[in-house]
Amino acid sequence: MRAVVQRVSRARVTVEGRTVGEIDEPGLLVLVGVTHDDTPELAAKLAAKLWGLRILDGEKSCSDVGAPLLVISQFTLYADLAKGRRPSWSAAAPGPVAEPLVNAVIQALRDGGARVQTGVFGADMKVSLVNDGPVTIIVDL
Repeated sequence: MRAVVQRVSRARVTVEGRTVGEIDEPGLLVLVGVTHDDTPELAAKLAAKLWGLRILDGEKSCSDVGAPLLVISQFTLYADLAKGRRPSWSAAAPGPVAEPLVNAVIQALRDGGARVQTGVFGADMKVSLVNDGPVTIIVDL
């Protein structure tokens, strides 16, 4: 699994002009990509890493201060640019494999006490955010 984590002061995701997920206070925007050999155990490990990641103000984590997370699926995190100018998406898991694992990350975060907003899996989403810092971290598991 791969995640791009951004510390934000606010973030929102819309689908067809309708807001489907939003955080309006400091927290994390997390883009999650899934590859073919990812597992539910890896999803739980990613959730724990995100919940405890100490990148908020004062080196605090979301779990320390109860900060929200906006979690959005992002298959393009597994783009392969080795040949030519057109990315290959072959390393990204197909929807029927990826969707349950993204949902497992979200559920594990919620089970740990996190306030989680989400996008809509497979939808054409528009994401807006105010990156705080800016702080952007890539997590590869």
